[in-house]
Amino acid sequence: MQEMIPNMLGTYGQWARDLICPEDLPLSFLHPQWSDHKVWKSIARSKVLELLAPPKTATMREARLIAAYQFDGLEVEELAWNLPYGPETRAVFLKSSNHTRPLPGVIGLHDHGGIKYFGKQKILRTRSEIHPFLAAHQHEYYGGVAWANELAKQGYGVLVHDVFPFESRKILASELPAHVVQRMMSSPEAIKELTPEDVRSRDVLRNYDVPDEEPVEQILAYNAFAAQHEDIIAKSLFSAGLTWPGVTLAEDLYALDYLCSRPDIDPTRIGCCGLSGGGLRTNYLAGLDDRIRCSVTAGFMTTWRDFVFQTCFTHTWMIYIPLLPNFMDYPDILGMRVPLPSLVLATSDDPLFTREEVEHAGKKLEAIYAKAHAPEAFQLSWHEGPHRFDLPMQKEAFAWFDRWLKTA
Repeated sequence: MQEMIPNMLGTYGQWARDLICPEDLPLSFLHPQWSDHKVWKSIARSKVLELLAPPKTATMREARLIAAYQFDGLEVEELAWNLPYGPETRAVFLKSSNHTRPLPGVIGLHDHGGIKYFGKQKILRTRSEIHPFLAAHQHEYYGGVAWANELAKQGYGVLVHDVFPFESRKILASELPAHVVQRMMSSPEAIKELTPEDVRSRDVLRNYDVPDEEPVEQILAYNAFAAQHEDIIAKSLFSAGLTWPGVTLAEDLYALDYLCSRPDIDPTRIGCCGLSGGGLRTNYLAGLDDRIRCSVTAGFMTTWRDFVFQTCFTHTWMIYIPLLPNFMDYPDILGMRVPLPSLVLATSDDPLFTREEVEHAGKKLEAIYAKAHAPEAFQLSWHEGPHRFDLPMQKEAFAWFDRWLKTA
């Protein structure tokens, strides 16, 4: 008997992994039945959208302007809009103060990071003093800068919005039955994420909603609640005929509609970029909408076999589209944008993926672009270090945007 390699399904793992045959998936562009990438894209996207089951978000309306001011050489607009469900979405638009002609635009997609109390604020700054929790997050993952601001300074209009269920779109513990919250937060995993003071308090409806002064300890407590809530969210969405990535995509498409509608943005020169959960969102948004003319995925590329066998334990429910692995591999999702340019940034010591599977995904994307006669439009770049989007990675990403979105 073959020795079992420890994996996510134990003795069932090898069987489940072998069910995925990357070379024979019918909606991969590399399948022999496909030669015309335009025909393939139309059919593949239709199937992916069917399985995603995104909710309807109605026709784009103008965003409400909350405040407009200047900060750090940038014009800042704080915005809000309403979707047919959930609380008001808050967003921030940034552009350099010395530009008058329509600019290329980029949607900045914030990360997951196990931090749902904050969303858009993780990748931007609108004032000199920021919460120490955000300062630490930007130091660890973004080289100590707000990359959305840095990109705006390079001559881009950058829109960053909260997505379900982060920051302005978050779900509060007080909106759940109290006995459900008590059960969730008494699990060993939840208790490990709380401080001793939080555990002793047990006043769950107070601790996990977080008061206005935003103490770090209670932000950690809210994030612990939100982490335990993920399974319940996924089950509820599935029961409603929805998927989590479908909801996320619908909200990102709404933001894309808004960005393209702005008179100071050139809708023919739009990009998107994000790290980790933001890279995940980039793959779906860029793979499914050609208005994204250029994309940068940081810290999120691998294969379904990697998730099945090794890494699903560390990832969010925002990834999974039931039944899609029967039709295409994970990199095929981003591949649906071929021949439009895509940059994937990976790091050598990223614990969220196995390097072998990231390399397999990169080779598959290279083959997809080669088959579509656009090999120059795809690049997988490796950087040293852990899971992050640091200054050298940002420099490469910004240069990629300049190459494909800026005109002479």
